[in-house]
Amino acid sequence: MKEKIRCAILGAGHGHAAGKLRVLQQSEDWEFLGICEPDPAWRARREREAAFAGVRWLTEADVLGDPSLKMVAVESEVRQLVGLGQQVVDAGKHLHLDKPAGVSLPAFRALLEEARRRDLIVQMGYMFRYNTGFDLVRQAVREGWLGHVHYLHGTINSIYDAAHRKTLDFHPGGMMFELAGHLIDMLVLLAGRPRRVTPFTRHDGAFEDKLADNTLALLEYDRAMAVIESSALEVGSSTRRCFEVCGDAGSVVLQPLEPPAVRLCLREPRGGYQAGWQDVAVPNIPRYVRDLEELARCIRGEQAFPYSKEHDLTMHETLLRACGVET
Repeated sequence: MKEKIRCAILGAGHGHAAGKLRVLQQSEDWEFLGICEPDPAWRARREREAAFAGVRWLTEADVLGDPSLKMVAVESEVRQLVGLGQQVVDAGKHLHLDKPAGVSLPAFRALLEEARRRDLIVQMGYMFRYNTGFDLVRQAVREGWLGHVHYLHGTINSIYDAAHRKTLDFHPGGMMFELAGHLIDMLVLLAGRPRRVTPFTRHDGAFEDKLADNTLALLEYDRAMAVIESSALEVGSSTRRCFEVCGDAGSVVLQPLEPPAVRLCLREPRGGYQAGWQDVAVPNIPRYVRDLEELARCIRGEQAFPYSKEHDLTMHETLLRACGVET
């Protein structure tokens, strides 16, 4: 058996923190040491939750000062992500950084530049990179099954109560900033940096807060356009979450995103699939499993890390543009 890679979590306020904790605890790739949460309020809250029962609580010195600890997953509140991530990189450790990559593009750029200088991996927490439905979407585009792609569309909505909304209204992008990065990441992987981005960020819910809860962005390319939507107002939204790619030789529709269900239409048979509309069965692999398996392989030197720092920077710039933020 391969030697496990020693790791820890820094910050526990992110919505993905419990899921990452579970995968790291159960994985054969990782030796999980514990969690450091510098914010006493967040630590007290997590200590009361079943998902964190029995976890070892560490200090920042335990996490950042232990040379045997090779990877740190930063799972803090969004506003602390990049600052804590910078500390991890400065300590010479590989970084799994949850999303989105903070409110400052220059700060994220500085983190990536330091990681490059130190030859460290920065893996972003965009888990749909490892979703088997998106695997098929990407294959269809990469291998030209759809012909010239002229339209892409994605919807990723939720429904949040008043308390949750107040944790998100610090950013003018609101739900675009909170959720749509998952789809914008995939859009940039497929189509690159858009030529023009037109954001629409509205507050349409009956709540006494500033959250942009009904958002849309139009992203334009030389010969294509894309529409990405995210709101906090939709009941049953997880079933309607989708990503669609339309070309002049076929289309592919992923709906829902989780568990992934794919519909494919081809003008001619391609890739072992028939012409016309068809359902394509893909495996449903739990969140974060493939991400962290790949990160372990990359740290061991068994494969090259497939996502460039240039992509991550372009993706975050595009997300901020979709939020109406000058970059």
